[in-house]
Amino acid sequence: MAEVTAVPIRPVRKGTLVKLWAGLLILCLAAAALAWVGTRGQQVQTLPSGARYRVLAQGHGPAMTAADVAALHYKLHVNSERAPVIQDSEESGQPFVTSVQEVFPGFADALVHMRAGGQYLLWLPPGTHVAGTPPPGAPFTPNDTLVFEIEMLQIAPGMAAQRQMQMMQQMMQQQQQQGGAGAPPGNSSEAAPAGNGSAGAGRPGR
Repeated sequence: MAEVTAVPIRPVRKGTLVKLWAGLLILCLAAAALAWVGTRGQQVQTLPSGARYRVLAQGHGPAMTAADVAALHYKLHVNSERAPVIQDSEESGQPFVTSVQEVFPGFADALVHMRAGGQYLLWLPPGTHVAGTPPPGAPFTPNDTLVFEIEMLQIAPGMAAQRQMQMMQQMMQQQQQQGGAGAPPGNSSEAAPAGNGSAGAGRPGR
């Protein structure tokens, strides 16, 4: 009968066990960090104004600035993205063109985080959109949360000043045609993404 030779198992040093557990912990932390980075675009970001947004598609190039003009499409819901669409910019047949000076404070706060080609969900809670009482017939109140689905089509760098000048010239021409005094149009750019008629939402004063 063959003899079985016992092979002695060398005991594991205490320091080696500590290193093993430390390595496993580092691997777990690295996996968690990668998972967080991978889902970062799906996380809701809260801005200083109180507006919140989620990145659905990252887009490309630099983010919009206060000196730029953007062309975008949007769909507006009230209180939930699952609620009916009350306004769709594509129905006009043209992109919605704006600078940060022309829109709700919360919308402007979010625009400077958006990139051309990106898609976003934007929530404007009370206090970040209309101030005061909206005109009769407006489909939302100051106490509602406005929810925008936004597709950023294009960003024109450095065009905001030229756009403001053009809008002031148009305003002055309209005043002259109406026989007005031609006073400087202090609120010449009060069209907001919430609408320019049915929603009745002008840009709130800052």
